[in-house]
Amino acid sequence: MAIWTNLQHHLTLKTKKANLYSMAFTTFLCSVFYLIGIWQHGGVSTGATTSSSSTLPCNSTKNTNAHLSKPLDFNAHHTAEDLVPLVARVKHFPPCNPKFSEYTPCEHAKRSMKFDRNMLIYRQRHCPEKNELMKCRVPAPYGYTTPFRWPESRDSVWYANVPHKHLTVEKAGQNWVRFKGDRFRFPGGGTMFPRGADAYIDDIGKLINLRDGSIRTAIDTGCGVSIL
Repeated sequence: MAIWTNLQHHLTLKTKKANLYSMAFTTFLCSVFYLIGIWQHGGVSTGATTSSSSTLPCNSTKNTNAHLSKPLDFNAHHTAEDLVPLVARVKHFPPCNPKFSEYTPCEHAKRSMKFDRNMLIYRQRHCPEKNELMKCRVPAPYGYTTPFRWPESRDSVWYANVPHKHLTVEKAGQNWVRFKGDRFRFPGGGTMFPRGADAYIDDIGKLINLRDGSIRTAIDTGCGVSIL
């Protein structure tokens, strides 16, 4: 038992000595690295301060005080007006003549009559050539009004935005569109929509995808009739 106690005491002393040696060695390394760092940065700062202060003129104190007494200026010395203006690279086209308020480049009636009537080619889309392009903004019809918001726009359109009554006369018996007051109204039904426009749209939806936005415009073309 006494041997075991002496052994434990010996191991404890040996461990303490080892820890002491480790601390001493670590302290020595830190001191060496610290001195090396001072040497690489030009020596001790006290010597640098002394050498630099010895070269100052006699009135250095007055100059320093004058510098410190100068008020600090926190005001901005540059404003937005000093910046170079940024010019947007946008081409501004002048408005077209009011007579072109309903001009559709690829559906020009007079130009279409110049094409062959065989196979109704003259009824197809014929976009203008480069020398026929109009570089101006097509104006809105006289009295143009902001369109109705959905869902009211489904049933009504301002007459001033589409000032033509041809369909209300030629297709009056089919109940497609009615002119009343200052607007066109679409009652639905008739020969094209016997079950209403909603049912007609549902039938088209069975043929093409109208739900995810991949198709924005659908044209149903029949015998002399097309529905947009």
